[in-house]
Amino acid sequence: MTTLKSKLQEDLNSAIKARDELRSSTLRLTLAAITKEEVAGKEKRELSDDEVTKVITREAKKRREAADAFAQGGRPEQSEREKAEGEVLAAYLPKPLSDEELHQIVAQAVEEAKAAGAEGPRAMGAVMKIVNPKVAGQAEGGRVAAVVKKLLAG
Repeated sequence: MTTLKSKLQEDLNSAIKARDELRSSTLRLTLAAITKEEVAGKEKRELSDDEVTKVITREAKKRREAADAFAQGGRPEQSEREKAEGEVLAAYLPKPLSDEELHQIVAQAVEEAKAAGAEGPRAMGAVMKIVNPKVAGQAEGGRVAAVVKKLLAG
């Protein structure tokens, strides 16, 4: 078992013992998503910590989107629950990059892409290929794409 998955399992057990309903239900759903990912495809496999982090990131994003939808739908108590679940999952994710750090990484990638001959807005794909592995799990794709567009335009 990967270290991150076993940490989730241990935290689930302690949350159950502490009768922490929010934490235990959130961790149960996340572990179920990880298991679903492991058995997807032709044969069962063990996920690496990076793959587990991607699953947790996806689950956290679902919580944020659901919280927004509930808030717009006039259900603040359900929105608060989704936000709380998102905070539980955030503890297992790497610290998100600040705007400053993201800007530096993208600027460096734009320079690399220009050195390789990519110019203007068409260089977007080349820059994203360089940036994505560096910011994996630390910044959302939409946020990264916005910074890339801004730097390529300017």
